[in-house]
Amino acid sequence: MTEDEFDAFYAAAFPRLTGQLYAFTGDHGEAQDVVQEAFVRAWDRRKSFLADSAPEAWIRTVALRLAVSRWRRARRWLELVRRHTPPESTPGPGPEHAALVAALRQLPQAQRLAIVLHHLCDLSVEQVASETGAPVGTVKARLSRGRAALAKQLGTDEADEPVRKEGGRVG
Repeated sequence: MTEDEFDAFYAAAFPRLTGQLYAFTGDHGEAQDVVQEAFVRAWDRRKSFLADSAPEAWIRTVALRLAVSRWRRARRWLELVRRHTPPESTPGPGPEHAALVAALRQLPQAQRLAIVLHHLCDLSVEQVASETGAPVGTVKARLSRGRAALAKQLGTDEADEPVRKEGGRVG
């Protein structure tokens, strides 16, 4: 089957097959999805499709099997969900979390990304530099400025930072 023949076949058969699969699945969107997936699989085999070998039946069979597989997968998922119910109440984020998120939003994007990658994703400074494409020194500066801005916004002291004495020495 040539590309033009396949296009004509698709245009003629897709609405008909979608209607048939809709009757089977009861979900028009699902019917369109499985018929489309069946046509994608047929496209890969279009050269071996012969006009007299009932390609519409082949596509309908593939679409039906796809629909059944999706239904089985959904049923297994529902069974799993029913067996493992979530806790009755999940506490929401605390005020500290909300304050941190609000403070992070105030940072410039580059500083925020460096802070999140380094402190929340536990990446080293070198890994952050590799991921962001910035030099290591730039990442260190972003982390330092970002931490200082967060401390100011959150009203905390940067107790983790060493205190600099006169002359620039750390003491």
